[in-house]
Amino acid sequence: MVPLSTQAVEVMRELKPLTGQARYVFPGARTNGRPMSENTVNAALRRLGYASDQMTGHGLRSMASTRLNEQGWHRDAIERQLAHAERDAVRAAYNFAEHLPERKRMMQSWADYLDTLRIGATVIPLTRTG
Repeated sequence: MVPLSTQAVEVMRELKPLTGQARYVFPGARTNGRPMSENTVNAALRRLGYASDQMTGHGLRSMASTRLNEQGWHRDAIERQLAHAERDAVRAAYNFAEHLPERKRMMQSWADYLDTLRIGATVIPLTRTG
């Protein structure tokens, strides 16, 4: 379960005509039976002009985790949103909290924050190719 911001929901609505009823919004390049791989994300970043020592898909997740922690969000909500497993075996055996209300607020705040960063940026519309 992944709470989405209003901005993310709007993107999903825009993608719906391109993806239809497919299982994955972002399917793998070789098969639509699997999700897009980290390598595909990294290749897209290379095509956007980022070198491998500048940005990776994992780097985006790391940046988000760092910034959300700096903004004061609860670390358990951040870790759950990133789908990280609990490292403490005893806690993992007993704690199944999803932190959904905080994660929902956090994702909306994160999307709003990202919007403030893109002011003045050129937004490229998504279209189907091929």
